[in-house]
Amino acid sequence: MDTGTAIFLSILIPFAAVFTNLIFRNSPNLRDGLTGAASVLAFLCVLVVLYNEGNGTSEEIVWFQVFPGIDLAFKVEPLGLLFAIIASGLWIVTHVYGIGYMRGNNESHHPRFFACFSFAIASAMGIAFAGNMFTLFLFYEALTISTYPLVAHKGTPEAIRGARTYLAILIGTSIGLQLVAVIWTWALAGTLDFTNGGILAGHIEGPMVAILLGLYAFGIGKAALMPFHRWLPAAMVAPTPVSALLHAVAVVKAGVFTMLKVGVYIFGIDFLAETGASEWLMWLAAFSILAASVVALTKDNLKARLAYSTVSQLSYITLGMALATTMGALGGGLHIATHAVGKITLFMCAGSIYVATHKTEISQMNGLGRAMPITYGAFLVGALSIIGLPPFAGSWSKWLLIVGAADAGQIVMIGVLMASSLLNVVYLLSVVGRGFFLPAADPGKHDHGHGGQDDHAPEGEASAMVWGPPVASAVLCLVLFFFAGDVAAFLAPIAEPAATAVAATN
Repeated sequence: MDTGTAIFLSILIPFAAVFTNLIFRNSPNLRDGLTGAASVLAFLCVLVVLYNEGNGTSEEIVWFQVFPGIDLAFKVEPLGLLFAIIASGLWIVTHVYGIGYMRGNNESHHPRFFACFSFAIASAMGIAFAGNMFTLFLFYEALTISTYPLVAHKGTPEAIRGARTYLAILIGTSIGLQLVAVIWTWALAGTLDFTNGGILAGHIEGPMVAILLGLYAFGIGKAALMPFHRWLPAAMVAPTPVSALLHAVAVVKAGVFTMLKVGVYIFGIDFLAETGASEWLMWLAAFSILAASVVALTKDNLKARLAYSTVSQLSYITLGMALATTMGALGGGLHIATHAVGKITLFMCAGSIYVATHKTEISQMNGLGRAMPITYGAFLVGALSIIGLPPFAGSWSKWLLIVGAADAGQIVMIGVLMASSLLNVVYLLSVVGRGFFLPAADPGKHDHGHGGQDDHAPEGEASAMVWGPPVASAVLCLVLFFFAGDVAAFLAPIAEPAATAVAATN
């Protein structure tokens, strides 16, 4: 299969799953089975692209021309291919988990849920393989629209409010800021194509470079850079499989992926370093890393704590780009992968706890680790990876970011990364400590106002379809530690200047 066909199918297959979910809405086993098959096929298509292209950059594949100079076009390059592998691979895991969670928790409207989920994956594939900023922007907006019904899925007033906040911030930033930046870029450079070394050098100078970068940085709302981060905690009203989609599979990863693409292929790492235009963004990312971690410490709701953890971790990737060094860019790219496997593990474990006990507050979870050792063991592995301790994946991406900060002479940023890891220890391992080492609350004290005992007192693990996926992603946290060097080497061409990249391709 040629690369163009594989890219087309990687987008078409999840899009087709939208319709199979609606057509077979009354046949749950068939419906979910077809979607599972679609997830595997989409992943295989991405592997075909990997086999065909490796970590090289392909020729642009134009689907059609919108008007002269603006094409709906796709291209393979290492960063996009890594994102495609993550999104399509984790779709398999989250689909299995979603079936177990939705059925185990007696959630309603399954066909609509999985149809929107599939649409989101199709959008993520389009973002991953976009050949220019115009194509990426179209799929970026499609991802926002397709995930809005997922955030509002429960239909409660709280869910509706959260979904409105989600939609307002993401649409507002993309239309009001990012689109302006895209149009300005096209006016300056006459192209929106993603190019090694960037396209803006020689077309813009002085303070205007920092202003254009600001429009992109704040316009890419999915990167959750403060102060445009409130949509992420607001979206925690959604079912946990949606949280996994938002935090690990597609949405926030699409945001930081776009941030890196803009830094590497629109501005260019060397251009940012020469102009110093990203220095302000580096300090804002550092503030977001620490501030979000401090807020996470105050949250008793487990998903809210994990949401603010994500805000902090995403800013690691923005920081990597803003450092404007080769190691910073590679560390940011690698952190997309390491954070994905770590954070999806944590959120799926949170959902497993909820399915088994209906508990959402950390203060209610004393002793649960002894009743649910598999779930809490997976949570521990995910937490250690997010913290950055060997032998788990997150240690390598944090190490590359520290090296990138040292290359840039930013000693303060090294301190920020280390302080953040210490805060990670406090707000993540305290969850594990409560679960394993504190005595469980007296079940008799957990009544619901009717004098009876808590109907959701811990009795054991949820079903295997709920605890199995986080165990699988926890294993990936360990496996990726040993292959992190290969991933970094795979990403190495993204930091090469245009002339070197062209020579390597030829």
